[in-house]
Amino acid sequence: MTDHRRSRRRGQGELEGQVLAALRAADEPVTAGWVQERLGGDLAYTTVITILTRLLAKGAVTRERAGRSFAWTPSSDEAGLAARRMRKVLDGEQDREAVLASFVTALEPEDERLLRELLGRAKDEGED
Repeated sequence: MTDHRRSRRRGQGELEGQVLAALRAADEPVTAGWVQERLGGDLAYTTVITILTRLLAKGAVTRERAGRSFAWTPSSDEAGLAARRMRKVLDGEQDREAVLASFVTALEPEDERLLRELLGRAKDEGED
C-alpha cells in the first residue's frame, strides 16, 4: 500500500535555495544542525550536509572549522550567485560573442539601458 501523505518532490535547486536563505538569515556562521532546525527539521541531517557540500563546490558558501563540525556562511548575496551562474554558462560556450550578442538583443529596452549605464560606470571606474 502506497502512502499518499508523502511530501511532494522538491524541484531542482529548491533545497539549495532554502539552505542559502537560511544561511543569509543568520547573523554569523552556523552549523548544519542549525540549518536543519531552521528548515523545520523534516530534512535528514545528511541531506543538509549534502546540499551544503554541493553549494561549497559551486562557490556559493564557505565553511570554517567549529570544533568537530563546520560553520557555514553564504559567500555572496542572491545577485552575486545569479551572476556566478551566468558566468558559468558563458564560460561553457565556445562562441562567447554570439552568446552575448544574443543575450543583449533579447533584452527589454529598460534592461538594455541599465546594462549600458553599468558598463559606462565600470569603464569610468577603470579610468581612475
